[in-house]
Amino acid sequence: MPLSRHALSDAAQRFGTPLYVYDDAELTAARRRVQQAFGTARVFYAMKANPNLTLLRGFAAAGLGFECVSLGELARAEALGLSGERLILNGPAKSDAEYAAAARLGATIVVDREEEVMLLPPGSRVLVRVNPSLTVSTHDHLATGTARSKFGLTPEQVPGTLNELRDAGHEVLGLHVHIGSAIEQAEDFTAAFARVTALRSQVGELGVLNVGGGWQSNADLPGIAYEAHEAARAFGAELWVEPGRYLVAGAGWLLTRVVGTKRTGRNFCLVDAGMTEFLRPMLYGAAHPLYPMWDALATEIWDVAGPACESGDLLARGVPLPTPQRGQLLVIGEVGAYGASMSSSYLSRPRPAEALWDGQEWHLIRRRETPQETWAAEV
Repeated sequence: MPLSRHALSDAAQRFGTPLYVYDDAELTAARRRVQQAFGTARVFYAMKANPNLTLLRGFAAAGLGFECVSLGELARAEALGLSGERLILNGPAKSDAEYAAAARLGATIVVDREEEVMLLPPGSRVLVRVNPSLTVSTHDHLATGTARSKFGLTPEQVPGTLNELRDAGHEVLGLHVHIGSAIEQAEDFTAAFARVTALRSQVGELGVLNVGGGWQSNADLPGIAYEAHEAARAFGAELWVEPGRYLVAGAGWLLTRVVGTKRTGRNFCLVDAGMTEFLRPMLYGAAHPLYPMWDALATEIWDVAGPACESGDLLARGVPLPTPQRGQLLVIGEVGAYGASMSSSYLSRPRPAEALWDGQEWHLIRRRETPQETWAAEV
């Protein structure tokens, strides 16, 4: 864990818990790994992974574009001064307001179904998303390239849709494929690229091939990049990529304090963070590394449980921990992606604060909500 115990304890003392913290050095290192591996490819950060404006500002300054999937994400990009070819609008069920905002900003729109041909603003710049219908090595909820998922067109639908888009006066850049998040096997990407390049004889040369993201933190990035460039070369296309989780997951930690223990046949370590602060364990069964910031002679098996009145509000199941005591600090790792971005005010719990470590000191980059702010929009 790059951040020291002293720095983490200091953050918890200054800003309270639950608290999300990020390491700026690791954010930079992950971005550089992507840019080095993919070389000439254009990189668009998948904003849904973590939309904090401070993190976005750093990626924008480094030349990255943004892949957006909502009106709110487009608004964040606009607030940072981005427009045109640095923006992509994606998603299977876009609203009229999202089409209008994309047109006003000059964003590239990813066509996800045949019906969209007639819904696009005039003269839109578009990519067509292909669903390669593959079984991939990730949780079902994270797989977007399977035959059962709601994303993309079948390969059989792609040639006709490309022709319809051109006939309607839209600027067709090329194809888009994204098979999911936290993909464990590099071979899944190779298989997806092969399904897409099989369309070459039907669609001809293209300007862009966007191969999405979804790589695990320990993925063979150079190998995936090589296969992606080969797929783009088959079309004579420029390569685009859309990393989200890879860029931010390993740079984030969730700090939570022990509020007590309970022994009822199972050992429960009760903490002040739960499903409202960190949904991934409940939503995906995700297992994240735990770092107890205390020492004890005895180690037992514990379930780490949050405060929500939900039996599924468990941040970890059956993990070895030194015997916890009230007030001790527990750090959950690999939470920079889909951690704070999925937090909610369920149970009227204020969403947590966020802080960034610059190597010397902490900077508060999102203040903790107050209880009153959880109902501020209600009328």
